[in-house]
Amino acid sequence: MIRRTLRNGLVAALAAVALFPAAAVAAPAGHSHAWGSVTTRHYTRLNVRSGPGTGYRIVGTRPVGRVLPIVCKTRGSGVFGNHRWYKLPHHEGYVSAHYVRNHSAVRWC
Repeated sequence: MIRRTLRNGLVAALAAVALFPAAAVAAPAGHSHAWGSVTTRHYTRLNVRSGPGTGYRIVGTRPVGRVLPIVCKTRGSGVFGNHRWYKLPHHEGYVSAHYVRNHSAVRWC
C-alpha cells in the first residue's frame, strides 16, 4: 500500500513537471521575484559586492551553506578564472560564481 502511494505520488510529480516545467524551477518560498538559487560553499563567509567584480566594495557577507535567491547572471572580473557573477534580488549585490553552487539554469542579466 505504501509503495503504491509513493509510486503514484512520484508519477503525479513527474507528470506535473512534464506539463508545467516552469514549476520545477520556481524560486524558493518567499522569493517569487528570483529566477534561481545558489548555495554558498568553501570555508569562509561569502562576500557580497556592490557590482560584478572584486574591485567593487563589499556590501555584506553570507555564511557558508546558505541558500541565496538570485535574479540573473552576468560577466565580471575573474575569480580563479571564473568570470561569472550572480545578482542577488532587491539591490543586495553580486556574488562570484566561484564560491557558490548553482541549483538551476539562470538567465543572463
